[in-house]
Formats: sequence, C-alpha cells, structure tokens
Amino acid sequence: MRYCCSFVLLLSLLVHEAQGQIKVDPALPDYVKSNDGVSGTIKSVGSDTMVNLMTLWAEGFRKNYPNVRIEVEGKGSSTAVPALIQGTAQFGPMSRPMKDKEIDEFKKKVGYAPTAVPSSIDLLAVYVHKDCPLNSLSLEQIDAIFSRNRKRGAPKDIVTWGDVGLTGEWANKPISIYGRNAASGTYGFFKEHALANGDFKDTVKEQPGSSAVVQAIATDKYAIGYSGIGYKTADVRAIAISPRSGTKPIEALPEFALDGTYPLARVLYVYINKNPNSPLDTLRREFVKYMLSKQGQEVVIKDGYIPVPQQLADTGLEAAGLKK
Repeated sequence: MRYCCSFVLLLSLLVHEAQGQIKVDPALPDYVKSNDGVSGTIKSVGSDTMVNLMTLWAEGFRKNYPNVRIEVEGKGSSTAVPALIQGTAQFGPMSRPMKDKEIDEFKKKVGYAPTAVPSSIDLLAVYVHKDCPLNSLSLEQIDAIFSRNRKRGAPKDIVTWGDVGLTGEWANKPISIYGRNAASGTYGFFKEHALANGDFKDTVKEQPGSSAVVQAIATDKYAIGYSGIGYKTADVRAIAISPRSGTKPIEALPEFALDGTYPLARVLYVYINKNPNSPLDTLRREFVKYMLSKQGQEVVIKDGYIPVPQQLADTGLEAAGLKK
C-alpha cells in the first residue's frame, strides 16, 4: 500500500504545537509490555538511512524483552524485498515506497502483497561543506549538477561553483558530487523527485551509506551530496531548495516538511510479510506496536527524524492487523 506524502505531512501538522517544536502526538498510545512471553530473534534488512533508527527501536524494545535477539542490517532499501520474500528478515525498512515491480515480485512469490507500515518522516537534504558560501539551489540547478539529462529544463550543465553564482576562489572550482548506489532507497527517491527520473552523471562518487556521504562532504571543501536529515553533522550544511527557479528557497527544517513546502520530504516505511488471513506472531506484533507508540516515536525524534501523527500510526496498525 502506498501513502500520499503531502497527505501525510498535512496530518502531521496536528501534532506540533509551534513552529520548530517537534513533539510526539499525545494521542499515540503508551507502550504496555505484553504478558504473552515475547521471545525469539528479529532480523531487519533494508534501508541504510533507517539503520540507526531500527537499532534504537531494537534497544528500546529489548528493555522490555531482554531475551529477544535483534539483528539490523542496512545495505539499501532494495535488499528488503528479497529478504522478506525468502523469510531471512522479519522487517524490511525502506526509505521509499516499494516499486510496482517489487510488489508484483512479492505477490508472485508469496501469493499476497507486502504490508507497508509508515514509521517516520524524513527530510532528504542536499549538503555542502560548512565553509561553502552557497545558501540555496533550485531543483533545476540540482538536476543540472547531478544528472546528465537535465529533465527539469536547465539550459546548461552545471560543473563548477561559478555556474551557480559563486565568485572568488570558488568560481572555477569543479563541483565534487557525492551520492548513494542504486540499491539505496535514497538514491531512488532523489532520482525520482530531484532529477525527474533522469540518469545520474558518471562523475557522482557513490558511497556505501548515508553517513559516508556526509563524511565525504565534510572532508571535501568543494563537495555536494544528498542524505537524510538524521545524518547532519556540524561539518556540513543543508542548503535551502527552491521547488522551481524564481521561487522562494525552502530550508530543510521540520516545519517545512510538515506544511508540505519542502520539496524533498518523504515517509520512511517498515515493510512486513504478513499473510492477510493470519495474525502477526507475538514478536512482530509487539515490535510494530512499540514502534508506533509514544515511546517508539520519541526514538524517532532522538534520531533526528519527524514522528508520525496518530492518524498515520493507526493506518499502519490497521495494515498490520493490529487495529480495527
């Protein structure tokens, strides 16, 4: 199941009292420890963007159930699908919705569709080195920097910092471009929403993870790249983005994700393999309930992301067969 990003973001306005103050929706339930003898092993395979978040959820969950073993592997969203199909993972975090062809493959192998549980909201940021004087770019300029097709209509390729208006020592410096590999959901989301499904340039230096992109930019003064807002450090800056040339640049701040104006906001999902004719086993049931509880969504804030509102949490619980 897919969820409309703008619909999600408008809903989340309900749970924030003031601009910039991110709080957990008070309507979310507290997590209550189950008496059903929760034990066993959980494995999560999928999004690198969400690896820290899944790890923090695992740590919180194990405080209630210390006998549960949890393994978290983050090699990219595309690895979630085969792991769920093969049964080598119970949870498949993805930083993008499953593609139609992935859903079709899943249905062909197991006989029913995967279950999508919206878990949190992210701002996909475009980062530059902290010493870079650039404050903003339009999506057309971003496209012309990262893509060889320029599907957004930029009149020419952008290869130097002078091409985006920087002067002095920056004017003739080539832009050093960093990104993710094709297994990454962040790669797919950026390709679709920033590059209008254009092809990345061959000069993009592909990194194995979200933190690796940020670390590379932090050590390369003339660099630019993209990664989730939860990976921001003091050594990089997230620039503002104009949805179109000539429009106001929108900063990568939670309030602009929440009002739907930041152009690269996205929902982060956790997928599960659930037979629609059978309830979830106790272990997966309790993990999903914890993830969408007040305590679980406080973890989302701790990791630098935006918590889901109660309406969206209910949608995820209903999809998992945990709420009618």
